[in-house]
Amino acid sequence: MRATAPVRPAGLPDRLDRGSPHRLGAHWDGLGVNIAVFSAHAERIELCLFDAEGRHEIARFDLPECTDEVWHGYLPGAGPGLVYGLRAHGAFDPAAGHRFNPNKLLLDPYARQLRGELRWSDALSGAQPRNERTPDRRDSAPFVPKCVVTHDDYPWGDDRPPAVPWERTVIYEAHLRGMTMRHPAVPAAQRGSFAALGHPAVIEHLLRLGITAVELLPVQAILHDRALFERGLVNYWGYQPLGFFAPEPRYLSAPEARDEIRGTIRRLHQAGIEVILDVVYNHTGESDETGPTLCWRGLDNASYYRLAPDDRRRYVNDSGTGNTLNLAHPRVLQMVMDSLRHWVTSYHVDGFRFDLGSILGREDNGFDDGAGFFDAIRQDPELGHVKLIAEPWHLGPDGYHLGRFPPGFAEWNDRYRDTVRRFWGGDPLARPELAARLTGSAELFDRRRRRPWASVNFLAAHDGFTLHDLAAYEHKHNQANGEGNRDGHDQNHSRNWGVEGETDDAAINATRAAVRRAMLVTLFASTGTPMLLAGDEFGRTQKGNNNAYCQDNAVSWIDWARAEEAEWKRLRSFVARCIAARARLAPLRPARFLHGAAEPWPGLADTAWFDAAGKPKTPEDWSRPGLMLTLRRVWSEAGTTQATLLLLNGESESRRFVLPEPSLAWVRILDSATPEAPEEPVADDVIEVAAHAAVLLACTLGAATR
Repeated sequence: MRATAPVRPAGLPDRLDRGSPHRLGAHWDGLGVNIAVFSAHAERIELCLFDAEGRHEIARFDLPECTDEVWHGYLPGAGPGLVYGLRAHGAFDPAAGHRFNPNKLLLDPYARQLRGELRWSDALSGAQPRNERTPDRRDSAPFVPKCVVTHDDYPWGDDRPPAVPWERTVIYEAHLRGMTMRHPAVPAAQRGSFAALGHPAVIEHLLRLGITAVELLPVQAILHDRALFERGLVNYWGYQPLGFFAPEPRYLSAPEARDEIRGTIRRLHQAGIEVILDVVYNHTGESDETGPTLCWRGLDNASYYRLAPDDRRRYVNDSGTGNTLNLAHPRVLQMVMDSLRHWVTSYHVDGFRFDLGSILGREDNGFDDGAGFFDAIRQDPELGHVKLIAEPWHLGPDGYHLGRFPPGFAEWNDRYRDTVRRFWGGDPLARPELAARLTGSAELFDRRRRRPWASVNFLAAHDGFTLHDLAAYEHKHNQANGEGNRDGHDQNHSRNWGVEGETDDAAINATRAAVRRAMLVTLFASTGTPMLLAGDEFGRTQKGNNNAYCQDNAVSWIDWARAEEAEWKRLRSFVARCIAARARLAPLRPARFLHGAAEPWPGLADTAWFDAAGKPKTPEDWSRPGLMLTLRRVWSEAGTTQATLLLLNGESESRRFVLPEPSLAWVRILDSATPEAPEEPVADDVIEVAAHAAVLLACTLGAATR
């Protein structure tokens, strides 16, 4: 069915006023709505109005003016609640990069709210199924969500960002829906929503742990891939953007209740907890040339996307999802920056984690830490103070750039993840690299005055095994994803300790529990910013699925009933002890990199390594395979100097560690082998460290000498 212009209802003007090009999107000024849309190559853009439900088109207007490649118009008398979409006219010439098709209703890239759901249909395709050079004539309007004009008035009161210093930050990575879908204290109607995240029981759990920041998987509007839809699955993780300004409707407990997001963030702020959003600005859900025409492709394909230079029908696919946004274009970069500012100013979020962040730094000559995106975000007055975290890799050529991001960015450190897993899995060659990871990965990050917090350290994240499964599975078990177990990482540096999956063998389960606790002590005793995967504090399992991106069900949802079982309650308490120890022991979170040269206390270097006999390690010691480490750190904070001693035994039998000279008044803070043991003074210079165990000692030396 070809799109046809509707009969205009009485009361609407015959045409739009000129309006202004200076604020992109649809904005209400109290008297009407201004519409401004960027397209460098369109020949004409229409504004389509719909009824309140978004089902029937009731009017259509040409945007009357185009200024500096921005089409704009003004509808007097209109206001919040106006439902609309766009149609763009121009050349349908894929060989030249143009895919205009006015039969396709398009979302406004700046839409702040969506109404209705996308329903998969062949009518969403911009080209005919068997002839990609010919536009498809079917009207897509019945199958796509519509845009809604909003206003952002909200009584924020005295809300202020917690502004937790980076060195005191502890991140909790969580899926908004999966975190609360099974929480018994949350009302059923709120589960899986922002309202649930703000529930007192959920906030109390975060506070008991000592969490300072929640990092949420994507909450911007999501497209659910057709292939998943046809398998009865969804894009659960949300890494397929349908809009950069609008929240995902499924994450609101009531339709279009955007203030629910603001209320939850305000409550988290009152508890001293920051909110960081995982954002996807490297690609969109429109996929490759065979994908649907929903927004950017139909408005100006040649501007919004990076096209293959030798065949502009095809897309550069550095993201691995079919397309890559062209942030080298100033208007595309502006869209990203405007979106980030929107989430900071309208929702008061405290930071962002950038999916496949190295794509954002690609220029014509490859990755550049002085790329336009980095320059724009670092000088922006609204964004310069929020937390910025990069995933420093992507799937295209020259895609791995850990440690190369500019000052102001922290980075997910996958080398930390893999090295800790290798050491506690029994790899005898992991010890030298673990030493670097424990002290902030200085060889990667100690440049351009960056701080140790730039290394985001983690054991597990949404992508991969949970902490529980790391010690229970050596192979992925992704059959439920419907891809023949071909998806997901094959190299996880995991170990099952004798049996694949769950077992009743008490000895195996004891070893697994010991390894998990030792890994947790390692995480929170490492220099850098620790990140805990939601549910790892009480043994969340995905039954060996290491790529649960499409599992919106019990595979991915946190099982809060499990959290109340005695074994896992003890683990949760131990995690809280680890975080509390980190909070009060300054040497675990130094403000600068430690290299063993400075002496915060007379005769004690800021960092030093020893062998099990308490002797300083020699270069030859590092070249010998081994699974034991002793690390001493000294740091002054708030007028007091403290020292810590970390003893790691990755072997399968207990080992004696001699404490290094000079003799200090050590207190045993944590012992992963006896997680409930209270803190107590160390009475001897020799400590027995159990198999697969980590011990943390600390002492206060006195007033700082400088």
